[in-house]
Amino acid sequence: MPCGRCGKEREERLVHIRGTVIVALYAVALGCAYVLGGDLLHDLIEGIDRHNLPLWKAAVPLALLLFTTVAAFMRRRRWLCVACERNGVLTIAPSAGPDPTRRRLLRLLGAGAAGAVASLAGLAAAILRDRGWIPIARDFVFTPVENTAPQPRQEWAGARIRSYRRLGRTGAMVSDISLGSARIQDAEIARRAIERGLNYFDTSPDYSDAGSERLLGAAMRGRRDQVFVATKFCRPDGHLQNETPVPDIVRAVEDSLRRLQTDHVDLIHIHSCDRLDRLLAPNIHEAFDLLKQQGKVRFLGVSTHTPNLVEVANAAIDSGRFDVMMLAYHFGMWQSFGDIIAKARAHDVGVVAMKTLKGAKHTNLARFRDEASSYAQSAFRWVLSNPDVSCLVVSFSELAHVDEYIAASGTQPTAGDDALLQRYDQLIAGDYCQPHCGVCLDSCPHDLPINDVLRYRMYARDYGWPSEGQRLYARLERDARLCVTCPAPCAGTCPIEVPIRTKMLDAHRVLT
Repeated sequence: MPCGRCGKEREERLVHIRGTVIVALYAVALGCAYVLGGDLLHDLIEGIDRHNLPLWKAAVPLALLLFTTVAAFMRRRRWLCVACERNGVLTIAPSAGPDPTRRRLLRLLGAGAAGAVASLAGLAAAILRDRGWIPIARDFVFTPVENTAPQPRQEWAGARIRSYRRLGRTGAMVSDISLGSARIQDAEIARRAIERGLNYFDTSPDYSDAGSERLLGAAMRGRRDQVFVATKFCRPDGHLQNETPVPDIVRAVEDSLRRLQTDHVDLIHIHSCDRLDRLLAPNIHEAFDLLKQQGKVRFLGVSTHTPNLVEVANAAIDSGRFDVMMLAYHFGMWQSFGDIIAKARAHDVGVVAMKTLKGAKHTNLARFRDEASSYAQSAFRWVLSNPDVSCLVVSFSELAHVDEYIAASGTQPTAGDDALLQRYDQLIAGDYCQPHCGVCLDSCPHDLPINDVLRYRMYARDYGWPSEGQRLYARLERDARLCVTCPAPCAGTCPIEVPIRTKMLDAHRVLT
């Protein structure tokens, strides 16, 4: 038979792609998964409109992984001579005739297993790109907190708002306790809150598939002038993308107005913002300016509780474009976070606190029920003790919340609150590495990822997940063994006084 390349008569050979080529193809595929898949996963986590997600960013690495897997296990016959064999990227083995059925089946199963492993590796690469979201998801999504007192107190009944604060340059005087509506299901909750003097509602089209806006619209009927309303640049399917055309952004906001049964909203946020390109997206700002000119929106805000909170908040203030920021703020936040809030106050940017019931080690506070009548009230008083906070937003989901939450309005931290929070802090003192911080990292002469190591330690010690902590720790290029002989210049750098060297050495013991 003739050679498939030069035409000379040669014996039959089996053709395989070289192993180095396969490895290179897998590397390219995983690189695409890290970059493209990581971008897509970031959009998904950040809440970008899911119907307009760039799914090709997942399709490209998956296609590359599939092609490489198939190429690695597929054989094809071709007539080649030895001379041609030496010149290509193909290696030739003598033909053994047709494969038996059993060998073909094993090859097929092997290809399937390799494909599954490759897909998981691609997913892991995408997650690695977005690993900064892991502590955020753990702290704000997956960890339960106590949001309702087990025994309501008689003195809370009929509580009214007793304090109003200025919301930055908007000039609006808003109730210090304000209504978040992510989980609200009963319009009577919102009506009763208005009757008690609460005058700030926070909502979004992607809360309950636009059900939150509809419910608040019904609750405000005939009382619109009593409420300062904040919503988001969003659709029920998620946040608007940077490149969304301006007319589409305008229509999305007009849809919110129809659901809210109003001709304007007082404040509109770029929601859950983690990236500067989204914070400053020209189309969003052009649409806001147009909507403001039309009288459909009054003020611009940004909300963030993401890995890049500090960067986003500082950029928002420095831009001069934002009237309000809604930030994650709760007891146990690292001390320097107060500097961001003070900077906002200095630039007359209003600060709305959210995620106020999250704090410290983020465990359920049921064990403290005998020591505090309302954990929520203690947490609220801590947040509102900062005069630079304009108000806090908390999700009202039960009628009981109207009494319990509003009862904290205008009150000062008490000895009981202090005892509760102090005891809670003592349980985690010197043990919990705060998300978003990283103050100690520059002081390490070995460039150890101190925050990651301590997080892996927490997985093992506090969350009953030692295998995951050990797996992640084993992947580090350098580990905490270096701390044994290190002079520890990191000591004393932690704003919450975590004894870094001690905890790092303990982490090494636990994780190995």
